[in-house]
Amino acid sequence: MAATQRRGRRIMMTEGELDAYLAARRTCRVATVSPDGRPHAGALWFAWDGRSLWLYSLTRSRRWADLRRDPRIAVVIDDGEEYGELRGVELSGTADFVGEAPRTGEPCPELASVERQFARKYFGLESMPHDGRHAWLRLTPDAVASWDFRKLGGL
Repeated sequence: MAATQRRGRRIMMTEGELDAYLAARRTCRVATVSPDGRPHAGALWFAWDGRSLWLYSLTRSRRWADLRRDPRIAVVIDDGEEYGELRGVELSGTADFVGEAPRTGEPCPELASVERQFARKYFGLESMPHDGRHAWLRLTPDAVASWDFRKLGGL
């Protein structure tokens, strides 16, 4: 289970708020560690199943290569313009590779639900359109930190 957030309990999202927030947001920023130790960050679409964050990544990307070498990953999903509107979530841990890579649609019971969710969310379809260039990464976070500055009220 993910580590409990220590700071900012007043602005921390509840489990229900977190689930609703991650279901509604569309884009995350994914950070990996490059071979020379420098961080690499890029935007990606995702699905949240209530326990894990699922990322559909190009298999010929720097992100994929970084994670094959070092599976440590951090992901941020956030929004808001003004200070009192800021909210978001940071999840970190180790990425797991799930299914074939690249994904061509071979039966994989572990991916059935997440692929339906992802196809509906991003493509308005009931089944996942596979392009033979992407594959699935799963982040079941070791640590989760969330914030919702709207809870501070009137600052």
